[in-house]
Amino acid sequence: MSFVSEFKEFALKGNMLDMAIGIILGAAFGKVVDSLVKDILMPPLGFLLGGVDFRHLYVNLGSEIYPTLEAAEKAGAPLLKYGVFISTMIDFTIVAFSLFVVIKVMMRLRRVREGEPDKPAT
Repeated sequence: MSFVSEFKEFALKGNMLDMAIGIILGAAFGKVVDSLVKDILMPPLGFLLGGVDFRHLYVNLGSEIYPTLEAAEKAGAPLLKYGVFISTMIDFTIVAFSLFVVIKVMMRLRRVREGEPDKPAT
């Protein structure tokens, strides 16, 4: 079998196409979650905490004082941007929970399809 035909067989296998679709959907889902956190969840949370915008929380590790995060970044100051980390952790938590729910539903559907009784919720 030639190299080209082996590659064609590999690339056109069902699992490869499923994986490609999963990656594309995962990237799109990541954008949705990012927007959900930045545009929907964080503004009210920041408002409830006294008008805090998490994305602008940072610690300047240098000796210069800057009025804003943008000014410090533009000057190339060493920064510890813990607000961005908080937002990223919220993103991760939402993605992990969403995947947990999807896998749980898929496992339940698989049990029903295979004729196993559905386990009662604990």
